Amino acid sequence: MFVSHLTLHDFRSYADVEVELQPGPVAFIGRNGQGKTNLVEAVDYLSRLGSHRVAGDAALVRAGAEQAIVRAAVVKDGRRAVLEIEINPGRSNRAKVNRSALPRARDLLGLVRTVVFSPEDLALVKGDPAERRGFLDELLVLLTPRYAGTRSDYDRVLKQRNSLLKTARVGGRSAAVLDTLSVWDANLARIGAEMIARRLSVLHDVRPHVVAAYEAVAKGARVEAASLAYRCSVPDVDTEGDGSPEEEAIEEAILAELARRRSDELDRGVSLVGPHRDDVVLSLGDLPVRGYASHGESWSFALALRLAAYQLLRADGDDPILILDDVFAELDTTRRSHLATLVADAEQVLVTAAVVEDVPETLLGARYAVVDGEVSRVE
Repeated sequence: MFVSHLTLHDFRSYADVEVELQPGPVAFIGRNGQGKTNLVEAVDYLSRLGSHRVAGDAALVRAGAEQAIVRAAVVKDGRRAVLEIEINPGRSNRAKVNRSALPRARDLLGLVRTVVFSPEDLALVKGDPAERRGFLDELLVLLTPRYAGTRSDYDRVLKQRNSLLKTARVGGRSAAVLDTLSVWDANLARIGAEMIARRLSVLHDVRPHVVAAYEAVAKGARVEAASLAYRCSVPDVDTEGDGSPEEEAIEEAILAELARRRSDELDRGVSLVGPHRDDVVLSLGDLPVRGYASHGESWSFALALRLAAYQLLRADGDDPILILDDVFAELDTTRRSHLATLVADAEQVLVTAAVVEDVPETLLGARYAVVDGEVSRVE
């Protein structure tokens, strides 16, 4: 899978830009603030309908414009399709495939798949649990696009339940409020059980890829066994199984824990049980990476997570498009070389860098200069 043509209209710093692309390594070279990352961010947005740089869509629309358009021609198994997303902050986004409108924007998910390496990846190791939950959830959406609907449904239920808990904390615990809360308990347990089961399954599948990728990236450095463990907010859930957890058992465990924590939740006005409270514990040997690993070890683990996602997606079918966004400036020479070797055979690798010297020779295929928002091919 690769992108053969990219069109942006009022996306980030670009009023209009057209870029012809090729399979294999593609490098965008330009100083900071010139717009190189905006190009690869647009490709990634088509994959997951979100940015790896910002949480909302408003920053993606050029100042003074009302909407942005990202359009890409994607080639898969020799067949070409044109994917388009119209980004409308504050309103529903709209998507098209080959100029035909899709019922929902999220129906675009799964048609193109990307894996992004960026300086922000260090947050996967050093950041809050939400970063690691997000890693699993985004990988699940790429593997099974319908999971995006499950995730959206859970967010809606959680919002409604939290609102009810706040009402009960302020206005009292009436029978009507408690009866309504029981209904939302059932919804949270049902959808939450599916989320936890799917996370445990994908964690089981990606774990061996993480171990192998860490050993490859950290070659020549001190290497210990890398491991990942799911820390669940529901104590009776089996997180050490074979990757095929029973949703019904998880649902029952969530309901039991909700009942046990009911008084605490009413006192605090917030949901304390569910997949939104879970974490993934990353370890090297017997110690957690967070708080104990060196800067180099933390970077190696972050890279291993992304490489593992790439390998899992690759095993699932098509090569995802790899995006290496300013990542080489963050790595020492050894890790640069190892990373370049590991991804050199990808069907398409999009690289951004401030100076060409930061990019390993094996990834300097087609080269583009990005200067003041102008993108030109360097022959």
